[in-house]
Amino acid sequence: MEKKDGYWWYITISSDAGEDDVLFSLAEMTGSIGTELQALPTGGARLRIYYRSSEPLSHWKKKLLSAMAEWQEIKIEDFGKVENQPWNVAAQDAFPPLKVGKKLVVLAPWHKGKEPKSRIALYINPGCAFGTGYHESTQIVLELMEKFMKPGMTTADIGTGSGILTIAAVKLGAKKSFARDIDPAVIEEVRKNCELNGIDVAAVDLKTGDLLKGFRHKADLLTANILIDPLTTMVGSVPKVIGADGVAIFSGMLKTEKPVFMKALKAAGMKAVTEVSEGDWWGVAAKAEA
Repeated sequence: MEKKDGYWWYITISSDAGEDDVLFSLAEMTGSIGTELQALPTGGARLRIYYRSSEPLSHWKKKLLSAMAEWQEIKIEDFGKVENQPWNVAAQDAFPPLKVGKKLVVLAPWHKGKEPKSRIALYINPGCAFGTGYHESTQIVLELMEKFMKPGMTTADIGTGSGILTIAAVKLGAKKSFARDIDPAVIEEVRKNCELNGIDVAAVDLKTGDLLKGFRHKADLLTANILIDPLTTMVGSVPKVIGADGVAIFSGMLKTEKPVFMKALKAAGMKAVTEVSEGDWWGVAAKAEA
């Protein structure tokens, strides 16, 4: 939390079935800046999620309720305001440097300078938007990007969130990156994260956009780390963007959702090339059928 913030919001969610990973994922997806987990005697779990006070509580409740729609067993227990706590110390402890794949390391800005020299550093302000790098779905995309990304490529990140995948693309050698997100509030956060990473603004075409609607560019590599419904909605338009030789990386899906997406992938005239799983999450790199 920034020093000027005298308080932050909290929303407590719970599940009688436990599902710690899902609870933490909901926090990550909705822009949380911290969490506290409590195991319940019944075997369930309760997670208190903290959010910045720069937005009204109603903003965070709306985002959380939307994200919770797929998990009917998870409910909101309470919400409110927490005053004047030593947040900076807690936040720094909650986001240590994280190695991803063979080449990358994700760091909060206060860890700048602590990155291993052998790795490419991705500096992301935690809590700004979905995609801090600490979520399995983001790590899946980053690992697949290491495999398929080549210097000089043009990339497109749909549902860019924090901008971490766009930043990774540029640092892995992209000559041009397109970044789109339906939420206008994300744009300024992406710019800030690009500045943290010394990214040349000219290398990134950053705009609001609803998936691939109105997107008329070509890309060698397309990434989309979003939810299953928008992914299945969008996948039919992907071959036109990546062409015969391009690769698309899709993530943000639970393992249980794989059959649904594989069916949509086939209907779009695409085939899976590489699959990666992390915890309960699954992602896939795909190409257009020959």
